[in-house]
Amino acid sequence: MGKRITVYDLQSRKGQRKWLQLHVDNAEEAAAAVECGIVVLSCEPDHHLEGIRQAAPAAFLSVGMPHGTVASPEEAIRLGFQMLRRGADAIYCSHSPLFIEAMAREGIPVTGHVGLVPNRGTWTGFRAVGKTPEEAVRVFRAVKDLENAGAAAIEVEVVPVRLAEYITRNTPMITMGMGCGSACDTQYLFSSDVLGTHAGHYPRHAKRYADFRALMSELQHKRVEAFSAFATDVADGTYPERKHKVDMDDATYERFQALARSI
Repeated sequence: MGKRITVYDLQSRKGQRKWLQLHVDNAEEAAAAVECGIVVLSCEPDHHLEGIRQAAPAAFLSVGMPHGTVASPEEAIRLGFQMLRRGADAIYCSHSPLFIEAMAREGIPVTGHVGLVPNRGTWTGFRAVGKTPEEAVRVFRAVKDLENAGAAAIEVEVVPVRLAEYITRNTPMITMGMGCGSACDTQYLFSSDVLGTHAGHYPRHAKRYADFRALMSELQHKRVEAFSAFATDVADGTYPERKHKVDMDDATYERFQALARSI
């Protein structure tokens, strides 16, 4: 990659290019993603953010604003700018359009969210959203509310494919599609699902391409095995061996003692 990808780059290619997108958890995953040509990323605003930015300097990085961490539009603006300074290119925000509009008015690129929004799952249940005409209209109305608020991009999660296609055709925002076929401007998955890093629920739209959980279990077994061997060696006196130690000869030690006594 050359220059850093911007909102303008994404929006100017809308309808012309399908972008791959991953939510990554650390710098190693970010580096692996860009090596594979995946240059639209998202992440949490935790201690990994700066490392992810460094590992993917030219990628477009949408960073999540944890739901409920801001209680006013002013706080959203302050935190949004802070996240931009840390390396974000856009701020993912599942708060109301009031918060999104406040940030957008200050030139902060914002990614909104419609469909199955986990932070609002109590209102919809964790299911496909928009399968009836009335519910599909509510999803599209939410899209337009976010568009009018000034959002630059919008995550579209687990809605029917035809609804996702309609949304993508009828908004200038970049649509980031998860669980709605290949209708959106990006094809979006979480690295944890792709890599198989957890034992919990895998959503229907996810596809595991690796079994990192098994690899991590094997690594943990190796850790325990190595630490146990270390403890056994110390207990029976086989560690440390001569090659592991630094010593001084008798003359040097005697001289040291003489000097030490004068202190």
